[in-house]
Amino acid sequence: MPKPACLLDAFLDQSPGCHWITSTEGRFHRVYGDPSPVFARTASELTGRTAAETLDPDAARLWMARFERAFEGETFALRERRGEVTWYISVFPLRFDGEVYAGGLACESTAWSTAEHELRHTVLGALKTQEFERAMASKFLHDSIGQNLTAFGLQLDLIRMDLEPSSLDICARIAEIQQMLEALMESVREYSYELHPSIAERAGLRSALDRLTGRVRERFAGLLRINVDPSLKIEPKVASALYHIAQEAVENAVQHASCSSIEIAVKSTRTGSTSMEIRDNGRGFDPGDMRSGCRGLGLLSMEHHAAQAGLDLSVVSSQGTGTTVKACVPEAA
Repeated sequence: MPKPACLLDAFLDQSPGCHWITSTEGRFHRVYGDPSPVFARTASELTGRTAAETLDPDAARLWMARFERAFEGETFALRERRGEVTWYISVFPLRFDGEVYAGGLACESTAWSTAEHELRHTVLGALKTQEFERAMASKFLHDSIGQNLTAFGLQLDLIRMDLEPSSLDICARIAEIQQMLEALMESVREYSYELHPSIAERAGLRSALDRLTGRVRERFAGLLRINVDPSLKIEPKVASALYHIAQEAVENAVQHASCSSIEIAVKSTRTGSTSMEIRDNGRGFDPGDMRSGCRGLGLLSMEHHAAQAGLDLSVVSSQGTGTTVKACVPEAA
């Protein structure tokens, strides 16, 4: 008969998932199974070392925040994707011999995600339908309403010119009506412009982002900065996707982050590809936390537009440190 402790170690080490125990300073006390899909490190690389020593800085900060939640007595579930594989992760407090550790277990749940994939497919289909309907509404406003308002304004101008020598009061009233009409025409043009899903394709990314920040500043009291490298040559399809991702990221920051600063930066990477980052200094969140609202329609929409244009998308955030949304053209492209 094998010793119970040895049998338990063998069971944990050979199970399909992985398990780990970390101490209060974030040191991996024990690691069982293969943790590389979760931490991008092997068990031997993690055991006896801290998260800060083994993981990259962003991942280390994220996992230390998660361990801290467990040390404070919280049990929570995470769901994270690694390529095409989905992992279900549970982090919980582990009390032993008067000490508190952070315990964790992770198992692949890709096969269980069929319903989620079907739901995502349905939502993405709805987003495509919405884009088509927005384009049709924009075309109607521009081609029908806008042109008719323009013709109406020209007719008023002709009437004013005919009456000008003899009826100055009426001409003044017509001029007032024309001013109101011009304001209405500008509103229709602006709304048509914003409705059309290819705003960045037609106006350019910088112009589209300027319009976006102009609208946001009307209801956001904090600092909103935008920096776009003027030397960049961005394909229309990529520009449109970057604009929509920025739009979702900024809206999420304004509505949910309680931030005082948002920065949009579009620049060229060292390899010559295009990269966009949207940073805020808000309260942040855990992107993998299944109980948070971060995996809602906003993130799904960003993933949709990134996939449509072949962009790499990442969301880096942890509680209290703000959020960074990054989209970039893959270097191979």
